Amino acid sequence: MEKRSILHMLDPMPNNSPFDINMAMDAGFDVLMPYNNVKLDSVYGLTQDAIFSRSPAGIKRTGIFIGGRDLGLAMDMLESSRQAMVPPFEVSVFADPSGAFTTAAALVACVEQALKEHHGKELKECRVLVFGGTGPVGIATGIIASLAGADTALVDHLLLDNAQDIAKAFNRRFGCSLRGECARTEEDKAKLIAEVDIIFCAAKAGVQVLSSEVLKSARNLKVVGDVNAVPPLGIEGIKRTDSGAPLANAINSQDAIAVGALTVGNIKYQLQHEMLNYMLITDKPVYLDFREAFKKARDIVIL
Repeated sequence: MEKRSILHMLDPMPNNSPFDINMAMDAGFDVLMPYNNVKLDSVYGLTQDAIFSRSPAGIKRTGIFIGGRDLGLAMDMLESSRQAMVPPFEVSVFADPSGAFTTAAALVACVEQALKEHHGKELKECRVLVFGGTGPVGIATGIIASLAGADTALVDHLLLDNAQDIAKAFNRRFGCSLRGECARTEEDKAKLIAEVDIIFCAAKAGVQVLSSEVLKSARNLKVVGDVNAVPPLGIEGIKRTDSGAPLANAINSQDAIAVGALTVGNIKYQLQHEMLNYMLITDKPVYLDFREAFKKARDIVIL
């Protein structure tokens, strides 16, 4: 009789994400075991409890999912879990804190595809701004774009030091080249977007970040992507269903196009499903984070 599949869901927050639980069940796991308030120093022991309690055959039906909101902590937890493995007692581990890795991967892949299709350009040829750049999705978006070669800045709406500190921290961790910027006022935003090619909006849901008046300052804008599906949307003029449609308010960038939240969300949903399912079908244990998510997202958007 085949062992039932189990996904151990480790989360440093008081509650595990219902979204992740639903996704894991729909991906085919038989049993979900959520653990909340998990500390980093507990991950090693929890991992070994999971791997040594099953035979090598059962190990193939076992996985670990790492949630939370802190990207750095999630990566540290993934690494701690990796170090706890004792082959052949080794299981797959997938880190996706706040869904940030899969959301950011989907966002960048969708914008990248639109950039190629409509402008014939690569990310490495572009200047990029990430509004909401100091939140989980914004940071992950910036890291992915920077590692793909884009000149990328994370934008904070209050403190320049915060954006710069976060950029430096993740540059050290992942070898990317992020910069920090601050846009407290409409005038700050207008100056920042004047020469950029791509704008990612990963700000808080229901908050308009860029008005049509500010967008008039964008002279070279090629693509905008917004993950906000709650009115008002983050970028005025964008529609949630946009998938390469002209951006209505790009006055000085007539060829600017938009990628909306539902387009990104559709890819994100497929991506997280496929990565969770991959943990069940792979013959060898895998360790999945934003890098593997971006590779898979690129495959999905060109299907």
